[in-house]
Amino acid sequence: MRLLLWLVALMAAAIGIAVTARFNPGNVVFFYPPHRIDLSLNLFVVLAVLLFLLVYGLVRAVRATLGMPKQVAAYRFRKREREANRGLRDALKALFEGRFGHAEKAAMRAAELPENAGLAALIGARAAHRMREPARRDAWLAGIAHDTNLKTARLMTVTELLVDEHKPEAALEAVAELNASGQRHIHALQWAMKANQQARNWPEVLRLVRTLDKRNALHPALSARLREMAYKSLLSEGGLDPESIRRLWAGVPAADRLQPAIAARAAAAFNARGLHDEARLIVEDALKAGWDERVVRAYRDAAGPEGSPTLLAQIEKCEAWLRAHPNDAELALTLGSLCLRQKLWGKAQRYLEGALSDAVDAALVRETHLKLAQLHEALGQQEEANRHYRLCALADLV
Repeated sequence: MRLLLWLVALMAAAIGIAVTARFNPGNVVFFYPPHRIDLSLNLFVVLAVLLFLLVYGLVRAVRATLGMPKQVAAYRFRKREREANRGLRDALKALFEGRFGHAEKAAMRAAELPENAGLAALIGARAAHRMREPARRDAWLAGIAHDTNLKTARLMTVTELLVDEHKPEAALEAVAELNASGQRHIHALQWAMKANQQARNWPEVLRLVRTLDKRNALHPALSARLREMAYKSLLSEGGLDPESIRRLWAGVPAADRLQPAIAARAAAAFNARGLHDEARLIVEDALKAGWDERVVRAYRDAAGPEGSPTLLAQIEKCEAWLRAHPNDAELALTLGSLCLRQKLWGKAQRYLEGALSDAVDAALVRETHLKLAQLHEALGQQEEANRHYRLCALADLV
């Protein structure tokens, strides 16, 4: 339809020009003494139009010739830009495919374009790291060290790669620089936690775990495991005196104190420093929250002195617990050990033999035989005591 309209318009214009030219009697005279040139007005108009078109064509040709170097440069730049962008896409594709050598080569092509150089360097660094080429990795990262637009991306990459290489000190330096710039997003906190975990900086690990828990950024099982590891290391430090261990435990949140692994480790730490009363309270509170054999094991190490009301109270508690957990070998061993300490020979033998019948763990069997040997030795039954000593020695071989 549009073509038809254009044809109609051209035909109308041609008809109009032909009619106007036919009835145009005008002429144009050029004088240049002694010469004279006479032209009809129609011819003059045609020549003027042709001259204009010729001049216009010459001007365009000259301008195109003068601008040709710039056009060639622009064409080359566009070609280089296309190739660099293609290289960047190829580098990303190869990196995700696990073809790290291809990814690094493609990143080199992509880096030829200044706008792509930063991202290409990050891809190249990751590819070199996966190929165990730290020198090339560091060279890639050094090339963008002063690029402020990529500072956060560079520091996150450095932290991740150094943690993967098990260099927590260097990773923590990158984390500190990242924190100084005000970047505290979840992914940065997760890598900071891993770096501190490798550096065994457990107080900081606990702080970061709590922060990530508030943001629901950690799986509950992982969070619980990290807390256990942190408290286990903190409570196992040999240089802590009684006051230090008390201050440390006072800073543990109430919910964490009731976790069996943490409570068992804390009770063992208090027992090791002679703080048996506090160890017993830790165990009793944890067992009220939930039964766990690991916590029971720490309770017999917190036994009170022979003949003391504390020891008798412990025996009563254990008997009550045993009624609720009749087949618990760890509890039966604990109760038998407490009765042995109190010289309640009959009860001690009954509970220890019950523990032996229910025990499946070799360490538990060995300790039960040892307690029975001590019991029979105290009763003057040396032959029976020797038999249990032999069984105790053989328990590790079963």
